[in-house]
Amino acid sequence: MLFILFQLGQDRYALDASNLVEILPLAQVKALPHAPVGIAGIIDYHGVTLPVIDLSDLALGHPSVARISTRILIAEIATGRRFALIAERANRLLQRDATDFVEPEVTVEAAPYLGPITRDDSGIVQWITPQKLFSNAVCDALYQQAREAA
Repeated sequence: MLFILFQLGQDRYALDASNLVEILPLAQVKALPHAPVGIAGIIDYHGVTLPVIDLSDLALGHPSVARISTRILIAEIATGRRFALIAERANRLLQRDATDFVEPEVTVEAAPYLGPITRDDSGIVQWITPQKLFSNAVCDALYQQAREAA
């Protein structure tokens, strides 16, 4: 499997590239007033309004830093819904089998999107599962708010 690596703070994470539709440079995001924590706003993606999740804001409580390597990752989940993820230092790939990842000894109930871990020469990498970033109810509300703001 192919993964795109990115960072949250000093820690490294991976997204399964098969969930990604496109990787874009960081672009202007329209803010959504009263959006849940981690929701940066919306973007126009080829005529479709997509919600934008700032992974740093969601996980660490502060917005991603606008760097040359900060990217917008267009992801699609099993339900066919697409959304955009802001990810810092998203400029490397990792090739691993799913079996190379193991469940961590410690899990965080408040962060169900944090999946199994693997290691490479630079240390630990944790797999992020995009469909677990928000509950179905929050996801439905988010898409409704994005449609209304468009």
